Amino acid sequence: MTDWNESILNTEPNRILLVEDDPNDVELVRLALNDYRFVNQIDVAIDGEQALIYLLGQANTSPRPLPRLVLLDLKLPKINGIRVLQTLRSHARTQKLVVVVMTSSQEDSDLNTCYDLGINSYVVKPLDFQQFLSVARDVGLYWMFLNKPPLFSSE
Repeated sequence: MTDWNESILNTEPNRILLVEDDPNDVELVRLALNDYRFVNQIDVAIDGEQALIYLLGQANTSPRPLPRLVLLDLKLPKINGIRVLQTLRSHARTQKLVVVVMTSSQEDSDLNTCYDLGINSYVVKPLDFQQFLSVARDVGLYWMFLNKPPLFSSE
């Protein structure tokens, strides 16, 4: 059984990875979470390939510690969000990683596929500026502060 201290070795509890190719949405998420002390760093991957390299590393390098939360868009260049999610859930290192899909897609097939692949939450991005800020703030507050994340091994 893994204890809490061991799980912290592989995660950075105040770090978020935002996987988003729209610079406006990146800025809105940053604005929404900027004032909260529970987020020290928001890293951004602008496509699915960058996200996988960030989370799984490359052949010649060790992967960095995992963020506490991944906010994942589905419509991404290079590798789409569903493929990213499939890859993350197929690796022991990222199988339990908290992944929240934040997307404009309201397609039932996307929703069901993401839940079948083990996402933690599916949030449709509001079009209204203030509503977007509010939703991003609420998502960050819940997943970074209120939710107790899964434990990771020290592998």
